[in-house]
Amino acid sequence: MKNLITSLKSGNWRSLVACFLYFDTGFTVWVLYGPLAPFISKDITMTAAQQGFLVAVPVLAAAILRVTLGNLYQSTDGRRVALMGVLLSSVPTIVLPLFSGTPSYSLLLVLGVFLGMGGASFAVALPMAGSNYPPKVQGLVLGLAAAGNIGAVLDGFLFPHLADAFGWKMATAAALPLLAITAIALFAWASDSGVKSGSTSRAMVSFGITLAGLIVLVLAVYGGVFGGGRTGVLLLPVLGALLAIAVLPKHYRAVLGERDTWVVMLIYSITFGGFVGMSSYVTLLLTNLYQMPKIEAGLFMAMLAALGAIVRPFGGYLADRVTGVRALLVLLAVIAAADFAFAIWMPPVAGGIALLVCLYLCFGLGNGSTFQLVPQRWKGKTGLLSGIVGAAGGIGGFYLPVIMGMARESTGSYRMGFATFGVLAVFAFGFLLALRTQWLTWASPEMVGVGPGGSGTLVHATE
Repeated sequence: MKNLITSLKSGNWRSLVACFLYFDTGFTVWVLYGPLAPFISKDITMTAAQQGFLVAVPVLAAAILRVTLGNLYQSTDGRRVALMGVLLSSVPTIVLPLFSGTPSYSLLLVLGVFLGMGGASFAVALPMAGSNYPPKVQGLVLGLAAAGNIGAVLDGFLFPHLADAFGWKMATAAALPLLAITAIALFAWASDSGVKSGSTSRAMVSFGITLAGLIVLVLAVYGGVFGGGRTGVLLLPVLGALLAIAVLPKHYRAVLGERDTWVVMLIYSITFGGFVGMSSYVTLLLTNLYQMPKIEAGLFMAMLAALGAIVRPFGGYLADRVTGVRALLVLLAVIAAADFAFAIWMPPVAGGIALLVCLYLCFGLGNGSTFQLVPQRWKGKTGLLSGIVGAAGGIGGFYLPVIMGMARESTGSYRMGFATFGVLAVFAFGFLLALRTQWLTWASPEMVGVGPGGSGTLVHATE
């Protein structure tokens, strides 16, 4: 505990608190549709695939917007970017309570893009928090800032009860006081010590194009412009990513030519993608698979989200001690095993909850471990890489509910959905295992060499 307090005092803890609140309330807004989906489906008739698409759109929007928001952070003061993000993410919580009738499905999709601004806060909150602390505590600090994903707990505890009492549209207004508190904390406490480069005006234009382009793409996919049914939905993340990449400066796009970038993106699409995707879909999973009452399912969603969020800083702390490489090898193996167990067994409710608890523990620890690696591998580009790697996590989170919905609609079971994500975890484990020795040469800020024989044994400056 003394070491923890000393670590927090080594930088600007008030700015860390502001960044935590920014991501916390952003995450609350981001996955708002998840616990409300069973209530929304009572007013708007949706197929299982349409339900999955609705809760997935904010996840995808955050993924794509993280890229250009991270680019904007790289060129201008992070506090200003964060305040703009709070304002934009509040739009749905203002519009829906004022809507007199039943909103259309297409309007909910558009508002879902603005909800995604809450999740895009990741690309600003993490590098801004880290900019105020020395390299030796980055895993812990980034883990604490990113523990703001505990905001999903509020979704599960708060919004189903409010929706049951006042209606789901009015329930969304409960997020407004939280956003206001965050804006005050950012204005008063946030400090950004990151190195800035590039044109602010160009970065702002790139962000605006991405936001508007996403709205057009989502509506085009819903309208069948890119093919009916599953084709357009599965293409949407690719089209959105291409849009975001196209408006990035050329020298920033260069990081996408690096192998390590893609491997870290794959890993994060499994850990964070699993966390946010399952948080968006688990209420529907529990109500559809186990016929669990909506409010009870929301409480379980809150419990699981709390678990994954709480352990994230410990994932960063663990990675500071043993490196993210070693921690992730174990965590990816467990994630794959749990996914395959679900696919093969399709357990009763007690076994299903136990496996979900196991997955959330690994998701949270894996998220913290992954972002211990980013500032070590890409010094001076943490903002940009936070956006790009975070985008991969969001895309993973988009595909999870979409594929789960498609699996259930096509086969009547979730087996194929869990099996798909188990296979992806195996691939990520294999890539990381192959790169293990090479990555251990840079994965720790204290490392000065690798043990004899290329075994990957760490040699620290203190030894």
